[in-house]
Amino acid sequence: MRPKLKRLPEQTIVITGASSGIGLTTARRAARAGANVILVSRNEEALQQICDEIRQEGGDADFVVADVGDRAQVRNVVNTVIDRHGGFDTWVNNAGVGIYARLEETSDEDHHRIFQTNYWGVVHGSLEALRHLKANGGALINIGSISSEMPAPILSAYTASKHAVKGFTDSLRLELLHEKAPVSVSLIKPSGMHTPFGDHAKNYMDVASKVPPPVYHPELVAKAVLHCAQTPTRDITVGGSGLAMTTFAGLLPSLADRVFAWSFYKTARDESQPKRNNSALHEPGDGGRELGEQKTPIRRTSIAASARIHPYATLGVVAAAIGLVAMSRRKKSAVRKLIPTQSFPAASKLRHKRHG
Repeated sequence: MRPKLKRLPEQTIVITGASSGIGLTTARRAARAGANVILVSRNEEALQQICDEIRQEGGDADFVVADVGDRAQVRNVVNTVIDRHGGFDTWVNNAGVGIYARLEETSDEDHHRIFQTNYWGVVHGSLEALRHLKANGGALINIGSISSEMPAPILSAYTASKHAVKGFTDSLRLELLHEKAPVSVSLIKPSGMHTPFGDHAKNYMDVASKVPPPVYHPELVAKAVLHCAQTPTRDITVGGSGLAMTTFAGLLPSLADRVFAWSFYKTARDESQPKRNNSALHEPGDGGRELGEQKTPIRRTSIAASARIHPYATLGVVAAAIGLVAMSRRKKSAVRKLIPTQSFPAASKLRHKRHG
């Protein structure tokens, strides 16, 4: 049985990591669609400001301060939302941090912290949210990455954490299917996004870090998340470039290894900007920004995501295109049959000459 999910205007949606980037974009879009949004992050000042802005625009918003790496704090978020709002319908595990460093030079403290947020934050959010979702139905949406399915040097610890997120999410989905729980479990896998990720990540390099291009607008991920909140969907890859890279890594892994080993050391570095000395790895970063500071052009469409969100429309377009090609070929064939070769003696002689 597919879980029955509510329309956005009928939903209360909890979003972790909601003070910037994908989380902030999703919260704003959900509020504009009529949902009651609950924002969660470590940055209380940013959360208060964002909620005030959403309310001024006519939306419904509330916030709870929490570090998702601490299960007790996540449990408090669940209890607080139930007390204040009677519960929730969708829970989005989006909080994430990054490190730009080779694995050999990454400190144990930093390596543990990235897993505490990126992996354990998803574990804590999922398992605590399920106490309510299994009893009432709803959607659990985890934000992974194309890094969940391909290797990446420099962002190595981040990549490892996102592989763990995928393994956890896919396995949890099977357990809930076995239980016939009324919960939809989705994994969103964004390509590179033009968010403050590169600004907030801890950077061991000698120049500024950036999200390797091509980069997409976080609005595309927000659309995918809100689709999954209303329609049970196993997973969505956002960004055609990410889909191409993960397919490449799956089909030709040895060749992909050589390409990625060369390219990531160049594309993750921003030689035009000085290195930033602050990061949001252990402390809250600046909030309120959807986009990052890097100058890379932003892509605003994703055929890969649109195909997953609108599969029937996509099939219709593909079928129509195939039909047009077939009709064109039939017309050309009919024209050739109507015009005998004898009408063009020069062409006939030339054809005989070629085959002679």
